[in-house]
Amino acid sequence: MKYPYEIEVCCDSWESAKVAAEAKVDRVELCSGIGEGGLTPSMGLIDLVMQKLNVQTHVLIRPRSGDFLYSSEEIEIMEKDVEYCKKSGVQGVVIGFLLANGEIDKKLTQQFIELAQPMKVTFHRAFDMCKNPILALEELKELGIDYILTSGQAATAKEGGSLISELVKKSDGIIKIMPGSGVRAHNLEELMIQTQAPAYHMSARIKVDSNMEYQKTAVAMGAQSLEDEYKISTHSLKDLQKAASLVR
Repeated sequence: MKYPYEIEVCCDSWESAKVAAEAKVDRVELCSGIGEGGLTPSMGLIDLVMQKLNVQTHVLIRPRSGDFLYSSEEIEIMEKDVEYCKKSGVQGVVIGFLLANGEIDKKLTQQFIELAQPMKVTFHRAFDMCKNPILALEELKELGIDYILTSGQAATAKEGGSLISELVKKSDGIIKIMPGSGVRAHNLEELMIQTQAPAYHMSARIKVDSNMEYQKTAVAMGAQSLEDEYKISTHSLKDLQKAASLVR
């Protein structure tokens, strides 16, 4: 079965979402905390993107970094976040739940699929931490997940290309396998040929200089280096336009 290809861009700020929308990609995934693997973004960012940008929007539902085994209170937080997204007109949410033994938490996944309706639902890279990816694929197919975001249980989608290709074949067109991690404009075409996946989760992240005139260069507030403290993360419009052109 042949699919139209889709490009989803990971966006953790208003600026990055605006650039992605200008590049006319198929979809943005809104999140925060990229350095922590992605967390749920603010209500303000969700609202502004929905009100001012003409782009399909999925929102990451993840209340903290770390594993994907959640407490009852954390589940309650995620339920409220999904309900907020639905009320805001968001087109999809991105979730991921595992049991302590490394298997997919089917009961919780089903609960959130039902809660999210009519929004689309992606199972995120918690999939890459599960014990048996082929079994997990079959379970998620039965549950009715729309997308699986995966690096093929490797550090990058390129390294996990063999498993991704197998997942695409075994998906039977029921679920869309979406390679992510290390996907960029320069290697997108190679991944498309290698995996034949129908959708790709990517970024074209660049850093631009802050407009701050006074800069306290001896103090860091979370940047990986002092040199990055006055840099703003966004996306390269040129690279996203190149990626979008490859799937048209």
